[in-house]
Amino acid sequence: MTDSLQQLLEGVAASDIVDAMGRRHRHRCHMLDLVTPSPGRRLFGPAVTISYFPTCEAVLDPDRYNFGRLFLEAVGDDPADSVLVLASNGHSDTSLGGGTKLSRAHNLGMAGVLADGRLRDFDELAGYQFATYCTGEATRWGGDVVTPHQANVPVVIQGVGIFPGDHIYADNSGAVAIPGSEVEAVLEEARAVVQEDIGYVEQIRDEAPGSPPQDVR
Repeated sequence: MTDSLQQLLEGVAASDIVDAMGRRHRHRCHMLDLVTPSPGRRLFGPAVTISYFPTCEAVLDPDRYNFGRLFLEAVGDDPADSVLVLASNGHSDTSLGGGTKLSRAHNLGMAGVLADGRLRDFDELAGYQFATYCTGEATRWGGDVVTPHQANVPVVIQGVGIFPGDHIYADNSGAVAIPGSEVEAVLEEARAVVQEDIGYVEQIRDEAPGSPPQDVR
């Protein structure tokens, strides 16, 4: 992450970024009801993607379609600070990986993982340096249900379209996808949202009983 983006993120939350996105676009950009093994740790970085598909060894050869191979295809030559986005394609209660497979993200200095499925080994994931957000913790392996199918293709998470290179932000309240070409402008707008909210709080503080309320968002 560049120093300029790091500075723009200071004091900004997912809701501020969603508001900023709403001022520029009309499409859905937010994802809710995610859990994390490391509460308080924020996730931010450009997306690399793996799209899963229902397992069928007759069609999807396990020697070709497996996590290790698809992971390397997804992250490419410059994986540092990127976000691995795992799209279950309708299998949100299935495990898409765990502490062992995702140790690769730790080894390569990635920012973290966003998954619309479950992940195993929360204790291990919490011990890595990256942030993780998913639908919940799993105990059972999911490889007989879904298998990694495509790397670095557009994916859909909770109705949100994510292209490789889009920036992902997540905190305890949710996640948001930002078009890669607009990340700096969106974060600047999010900082403006924060300052406006501070001003609204000050206006509300001056309200007197019986007076008309301030018109705030």
